[in-house]
Amino acid sequence: MKVVLATKNPGKLRELQELASGNTSVELVLAPDSFNAEETGNTFLANAEIKARAAALATGLPAVADDSGIEVNALGGRPGVYSARYCEGSDADRRLKLGREVKESGSSDRGAAFVCAMVYCSPAGVVLHTVEERWHGSIQDKETGSNGFGYDPIFYVEEFKRSAAELTMQEKNLLSHRAKAWRAMSKYLQELR
Repeated sequence: MKVVLATKNPGKLRELQELASGNTSVELVLAPDSFNAEETGNTFLANAEIKARAAALATGLPAVADDSGIEVNALGGRPGVYSARYCEGSDADRRLKLGREVKESGSSDRGAAFVCAMVYCSPAGVVLHTVEERWHGSIQDKETGSNGFGYDPIFYVEEFKRSAAELTMQEKNLLSHRAKAWRAMSKYLQELR
């Protein structure tokens, strides 16, 4: 079964293909260059639905899309769906802003969770399955590690006593929100055969 992944990012395609090893019933393909879906939802699930529906309707293929970000307890769940657009600039600028706001909040609750919502749509754009997974950790004061991206260098993973940016890809794939969501979605897709 051929399924379009609602992204033009070959890195994300490779990541999910690696996670799907063993599931030979699904062939993931990138969305066409013309694919563009504006993320106007106010939840991760709503944004994933927008992208999956747009990719399915653009290609006539079933589609999978995800939306993800970080929710921080001390900030009342912010930045949430605005994680990638939390401020102008680079990932480093966003990490700096988030760390500063956590300190300024006065809260001792450093808890945080990466969230990934994933949606599967029929070729007609009908939502057939949804998944949402979380990866719990906390926000640390300093950045450590260089393996990750986004908020990984300040996301402390208790199980490994390191930041997400200090984990190997194999370690990250045991716990990460996207890996858990894709495993659940992949199981659903395999059952469609």
